[in-house]
Amino acid sequence: MSSDAMPGGPEAPTAATGAVDLADTSRRLLEETFNTGNFDLTDQFVAAEALNHDPALPAELRDLRGPDGFKRIVAMYRAAFPDLRMTVDDAIASSDKVVLRWHSEGTHRGKLAGLAPTGVHGSVTGISIDQWSNDKIVETWTEWDNYGLARQLGAAPPEGSVAEKIGLGLHQLMARWMRRKNPA
Repeated sequence: MSSDAMPGGPEAPTAATGAVDLADTSRRLLEETFNTGNFDLTDQFVAAEALNHDPALPAELRDLRGPDGFKRIVAMYRAAFPDLRMTVDDAIASSDKVVLRWHSEGTHRGKLAGLAPTGVHGSVTGISIDQWSNDKIVETWTEWDNYGLARQLGAAPPEGSVAEKIGLGLHQLMARWMRRKNPA
């Protein structure tokens, strides 16, 4: 691993570079807010106009900015998964960006984007990229296995099931209709 990279976790080695400090702060921000609801780091390290790009967010949360937007997103997941545990597995920093590879798990005990609580203990993996400027996160991009979570919560059909086969058949019919409507 280069000096600009560090694995996640409290035992991670540190180096005297700004990139490692950013990586550690990004890791702490993600873990402390999601795991405990502690927003002290959010107010300190998220810029007022920070953007969060996560295609899995419900429409009403997509345009939120800054610390308050981040807090509302975290609160939504913590309400749906009160025992939520997020762990950063790797934090890699280069220049003004930090890449976090993480996993999370929790029990679905509250409503999530219209999904009724199921009591299912689910787990997902994801990657977030934080862009820093003037010691604040100004933009974040997140991609995670939301389809896998939907399957675990019963909001998408299980792999190989009859329901999945019916859905794929309907998709093929829709794709044929769309190709006729939008010829190349």
